[in-house]
Amino acid sequence: MPVVALAQQDGRVRWVGVLMGSSAEQSESQVTAFEQGLHGYGWMEGRNVRIDYRWAAGNTDRIRANVAELLSLNPDVVLISGARLLAAMQEATRVVPLVFVATVDPVAQGFVASLARPGGNATGFSIFEFSVIGKMLEVLKQLAPHTGRVALIFHPDNPESIFYMKLLETAAPSLAVKPIAAPVGDRAEIERAIENLGRDPNSGFLVPPDIFLSTHREMIIQLATLHQLPAVYSGPVSVRQGGLVSYGVDSVDLYRRAAGYIDRILKGAKPADLPVQAPTKFELVINLKTVRALGLTIPETLLATADEVIQ
Repeated sequence: MPVVALAQQDGRVRWVGVLMGSSAEQSESQVTAFEQGLHGYGWMEGRNVRIDYRWAAGNTDRIRANVAELLSLNPDVVLISGARLLAAMQEATRVVPLVFVATVDPVAQGFVASLARPGGNATGFSIFEFSVIGKMLEVLKQLAPHTGRVALIFHPDNPESIFYMKLLETAAPSLAVKPIAAPVGDRAEIERAIENLGRDPNSGFLVPPDIFLSTHREMIIQLATLHQLPAVYSGPVSVRQGGLVSYGVDSVDLYRRAAGYIDRILKGAKPADLPVQAPTKFELVINLKTVRALGLTIPETLLATADEVIQ
């Protein structure tokens, strides 16, 4: 039986909620991948499925309102981006099936009982593999070998920042750098943190996945340029907008894969029985113009492994 027929066989329109931490513009490629994935399983908007989106757009105060709005629609399943949003949704319901994307160590954060057997109403796709912070630091040192102090920029309310910082502290000694915690809660604190780093010419910083940091992406890139600081970002969008380099999980791939779990749940599967999946695709993106502007020399070995090079 064709997949479209399988998706439509009982004639009922299914309801899918999507809760995103970013804005619609910032998430366009991820949403497109998700919807294309659903189409591949026979789910067509307006025919046999309805999709309702809510966007926090980096405003953490909007999250609880978005959760309440989506749950009031009685969705069959909700796709959720990020730990903050997942925590708020699980506080509100332990019944509605949830599929998460872009979450770090869901077991340690209490979202699931185990990766193999989640056991509750949530399962999904982790955006993080624990070697990523070490790899981001390694890339920074390859591009700027003089760097001796590396800060991790993070929002203090992000429950995942503690994981990022521990990983930086673990990786730092082998690369002869001093790890620095740089919590930032607003634009003034971002400016202050990067300005302080800029006073030491041997400094650099890492920007991990975070709703708040994504919202202030342009400002962070501009400040890094202003203070001549090498920085490694978690996603390629930052590099396309002028950032130096990014290394991280291919988030578009995760959203495409998430469509498969949404499909299975709509057909009767339980999140408790679907194992949490780890990322399988990673991207290295380099901006050569920024490399030159910072007076850096890119090693040929690093250039050869890049997935995208921006001239």
